[in-house]
Amino acid sequence: MRFIRQMTQKLLLVAGFGLCALSVSAAPASPENGKEYATLERPQPVDSGKKIEVIEFFAYYCPHCNALEPLLADWVKKQGDNIVFKRVHVSDSRVLPQQKLFYTLEALGKVDELHTKVFHTFHVERNNRLMSDADVLEFAVKSGIDKQKFVDVYNSFSVQSKLSRATQLMSAYQVDSWPKLAIDGRYVTSPVMAASGMGRVTEDAQNLAQIQVLDSLVSKIQREKNAPASTTPATPAASAAKAASKKK
Repeated sequence: MRFIRQMTQKLLLVAGFGLCALSVSAAPASPENGKEYATLERPQPVDSGKKIEVIEFFAYYCPHCNALEPLLADWVKKQGDNIVFKRVHVSDSRVLPQQKLFYTLEALGKVDELHTKVFHTFHVERNNRLMSDADVLEFAVKSGIDKQKFVDVYNSFSVQSKLSRATQLMSAYQVDSWPKLAIDGRYVTSPVMAASGMGRVTEDAQNLAQIQVLDSLVSKIQREKNAPASTTPATPAASAAKAASKKK
């Protein structure tokens, strides 16, 4: 019996390695349009020059956005000057104070400093749910932001304009769930889409797949941007042949 148990354990171990290998091999190394990402019917204008624009649509209350954040932040740092990275906090009337918080932090130049802290406050500490203007103001003051300056920006026309712009962008990019990533004004993807060919996997696996898809799309766009234009002048012989064919 002991021998049988040992053999059974070995077989299960081998089977487990096999499943792991299958999951790895199924990762989206060559993502497909309509599967791991989608192409927008109406491409959106970008103002990133030679760099590639990447937009993250997210919400502070979203647990999936919170789970993706560390990997995405590392990926953005790794890309460096290859991309221009932007965030859009999605419009959701239930958590308007959180959306206004993001755009206020952006206006004050505090996103890099406090973005992760907002996620941590909501999802880990849970001592401030950031569901009201008072909650958000309390967070800002405790984070060292001048109270009056924060209130002025929070209630400003500039932040209100950002809220309207977020709604417009969600419509343009057909965002109905988050997190979602838009690349170069042409492609959209998400962790769920990125892992669609991998079967039933964990959220961590979905997020890793998302990074692979982003890498692939950025490389694809870079190749397109760097491809030489086909403006080679015709040779005299070719021009003469073309003229002769027109006379016939």
